[in-house]
Amino acid sequence: MSSLGVQLHIEDDHVIMDNGTLQVTLSNPGGIVTGIHYNGIDNLLEVLNEEDNRGYWDLVWSETGSIGTTGTYDRIIGTKFTVIVKSEEQVEISFTREWNHEDKNVPLNIDKRFVMLRNSSGFYSYAIYEHLKEWPPFNLPQTRIVFKLSKEKFQYMAIADDRQRNMPLPDDRLPERCQILNSDFPEAVLLVNPIEPQYKGEVDDKYQYSCENQNLRVHGWTCMDPHVGFWQITPSDEFRSGGPLKQNLTSHVGPICLAMFLSAHYSGEDLVLKLKPDEPWKKVFGPVFIYLNSASDAKDSSPLWEDAKKQMMTEVKSWPYEFPASTDFPTSKQRGNVSGRIRVRDSFVSHDHILSHRAYVGLAPPGDVGSWQRDCKGYQFWTRADANDYYSIKNIREGNYNLYAWVPGFIGDYRYGLTINIIPGCDIDLGSLVYEPPRDGPTLWEIGYPDRSAAGFYVPDPNPKYINKLYVNHPDRFRQWALWERYAELYPNEDLVYTIGTSDYTKDWFFAQVTRKNDDGTYQGTTWKIKFQLDNVSQTKIYKLRLALATANIAELQIRINDSKADPPLFTTGVIGHDNTICRHGIHGLYRLYTIDVPGTLLVKGDNTVFLTQAVSTSPFVGIMYDYIRLEAPSSSTSA
Repeated sequence: MSSLGVQLHIEDDHVIMDNGTLQVTLSNPGGIVTGIHYNGIDNLLEVLNEEDNRGYWDLVWSETGSIGTTGTYDRIIGTKFTVIVKSEEQVEISFTREWNHEDKNVPLNIDKRFVMLRNSSGFYSYAIYEHLKEWPPFNLPQTRIVFKLSKEKFQYMAIADDRQRNMPLPDDRLPERCQILNSDFPEAVLLVNPIEPQYKGEVDDKYQYSCENQNLRVHGWTCMDPHVGFWQITPSDEFRSGGPLKQNLTSHVGPICLAMFLSAHYSGEDLVLKLKPDEPWKKVFGPVFIYLNSASDAKDSSPLWEDAKKQMMTEVKSWPYEFPASTDFPTSKQRGNVSGRIRVRDSFVSHDHILSHRAYVGLAPPGDVGSWQRDCKGYQFWTRADANDYYSIKNIREGNYNLYAWVPGFIGDYRYGLTINIIPGCDIDLGSLVYEPPRDGPTLWEIGYPDRSAAGFYVPDPNPKYINKLYVNHPDRFRQWALWERYAELYPNEDLVYTIGTSDYTKDWFFAQVTRKNDDGTYQGTTWKIKFQLDNVSQTKIYKLRLALATANIAELQIRINDSKADPPLFTTGVIGHDNTICRHGIHGLYRLYTIDVPGTLLVKGDNTVFLTQAVSTSPFVGIMYDYIRLEAPSSSTSA
């Protein structure tokens, strides 16, 4: 580290932040990062790109009433440059763009901030978005920070300990070197003539490198000559939409490194921020840290990765930062804490309270039960309960919240009944809370484990023609391309049949209920069967079928009991979901839970069948993934 103080050099068309370790050049007044000088490399960013296409904030927006997750692309270019802090210890600079009624831009005031500290091997960025009450409403599907690195230098990417590899070049995605695998989703290509022959026959798709918010703390790229790492560190999830399980893009071929704050990926329009008429809104995204490191005697990238993880932990422990100069970013003293205990009570499992299996507990804006997974306007603060069910959520921003929870191993969502008001310095103990998951009677049978994911079901090996080598024999085997096509290969003549008592859901329940391709190129829906036996039936009672879905995409699930042609069906979800999880190699999207009343008159003593029909057949990418299914007997019944 250099002992020099931080310096700021201001020119007519650019400014430079310099602390002796690195120099960051930004356009003036646009606030586009055009150059990063570090460890003898003149510019870590791609100099072949235009200056406004190297390091930038951007967003996608649409007019209110618009449908879908697309809109107008807007690379955020400031119109005014301001020095906020200038000292040897810290430089903070601002690039603002203010909206007026003559603008065609999104109706937002945007203040982009960049911060450099003394003896810091990196820099921070955050932004304040503000929409005034009297301004036009609009939709905001996405906002993020993008860095495009030198393709000559950075060719090794790391997202996690077991998710890192040498990556193809961006040139390998040019039309003459690759084949788009599906015109509706051009992100996925087959490399047919790559510059490096080792990648020939591999699939490249940026969605194969998505990650849940809870695990998305550090990712980036390394250069081997010299040994340099470029890392994006996100020390907190509080400003990211959708909660801890929301999946976002990370890094991908380019080389590109992203900081995603708001996106509709794996959720669809439910995660599009929609401002209503006369609705004011303000949110601070970030700060995130761009960390640079080097290792002169390293033989591979592992020392850089290990050091980046250590730095990530340092940043997490330092949150909330004390240095941001904006009054819109509260310090630790301006925040509050909530703690307590949460246990589970399910009398059909145990007469005593049940340990909550490290429940997810969080504060999010007030809403309905489970609304946190669709929230994108406010802030969220999540933790995991410890082995004894105690939890502590610290450094919560001032405001009104609901406390939400969900428990691996149990269906449904918990919401504390009272609104929690956080004020600076508060320390609220909610005492012992009890979650009673949905349950009306004893379990007759169940399929799966309720954890909001389809990962526990059978995920097939990929077609050898569509391989990403990273995911061969990998826990995330579901990230391979075209696994949906394997269903028809495994079940060429009849759809899946699952027999309670003999079938094993880890081997016999395909991870996604998808369509079947016909010989003429069209698709047809599929009907899965669950076969089970009952020793006796309470004809006058109601049985309960619990269906927890891990994701849905333009799907309609119809339920029939012992009559595959019953019209209407006993239950239908209607057409649900725009998660796009199947085509984007996810294993879950938005969680949905359904409870279906099954009259005892529909059941018989002996053999019974539940028919699960996914009726929509418009493409190979429509369908559902299950999380868990359970049939309950009436509470007073002895039929179990």
